[in-house]
Amino acid sequence: MLTALATAVVVILVAAAFFSTSVRITRDYQRLVLFRLGRSIGAKGPGLILINPIIDRVNWVDLREQYLEIPHQTAITKDNAPISIDFIMFYKVFDPVMSVIQVRNFSGAALNIAATTLRSVVGDMSLDDVLSKREEMNSVLRVKLDEVTERWGVKVTNVEVREINPPPGVQEAMTRQMSAERTRRAVVTESEGQKQAAVTVAEGQKQAAVLAAEGQKQAAVLAAEADRQAALLRAQGLASALETITGTARALDSNTLLLQYLDALKQMASSPATKVLLPMELTNLLAGVRDIAEKNALTFYKDGSAPSVSASGPAESA
Repeated sequence: MLTALATAVVVILVAAAFFSTSVRITRDYQRLVLFRLGRSIGAKGPGLILINPIIDRVNWVDLREQYLEIPHQTAITKDNAPISIDFIMFYKVFDPVMSVIQVRNFSGAALNIAATTLRSVVGDMSLDDVLSKREEMNSVLRVKLDEVTERWGVKVTNVEVREINPPPGVQEAMTRQMSAERTRRAVVTESEGQKQAAVTVAEGQKQAAVLAAEGQKQAAVLAAEADRQAALLRAQGLASALETITGTARALDSNTLLLQYLDALKQMASSPATKVLLPMELTNLLAGVRDIAEKNALTFYKDGSAPSVSASGPAESA
């Protein structure tokens, strides 16, 4: 009885061990590469997978994107400047069977191929290009590494250079250059500011001068217009006054004129200045003498004889 019970227990234990080694459960991001009697029969999964633990061997493959840190590598640039560079490589398995069959240790192989590829890429670039064209260097490294890892069933998705350490002498020169460049930019910025300020001030003065000239012009135009209007009004007033005087004078008789003449003489006589007054009759007499002289001169010029003057008037010629 005990022997049968022991045998049953042993059988159960063997069956449980066999079952535990015969069943595999793979997740969505995992694949199981199955080898039966040493021959690959493909990748299995995801889900429940039954295997024969006696004749089957398995390798687990992770399909998620992974990264590999490449430590500092010393490389020499095209212009013979030694620099130290480290970067990170991101990769993803796209063929589980090839990743198991084609390469034994992908991490070690990728680390070595990355170091040699880095030296090759840096050797084709100058130091300035390495320092300034990091994106371009990342792209070249990714393409070159992907060309190698593709035959292993692995895709290099991205390469990122983390740190570039040039020699101490180069770092010191770069620091001095950066300081000089910042000083130059500061001087240029200050000069541009002064230039803009001077242009703004000159523009403001120009606008002020233009506005002042426009104001003076408008003032002169208004003053000239006012003078013209004033002169026109004065001329109109004088013309109206003359018309009034002329109309009034036409309406006056000789007695009124005589009274005004006497009043003017009276006002002139009241002045303290020395005056010589010629009566109107004397002026009329002189006007008559002038008329007689003009007539005699006309007669002399016609017949060539001298005219004679009598008290009654000019004599007849012989």
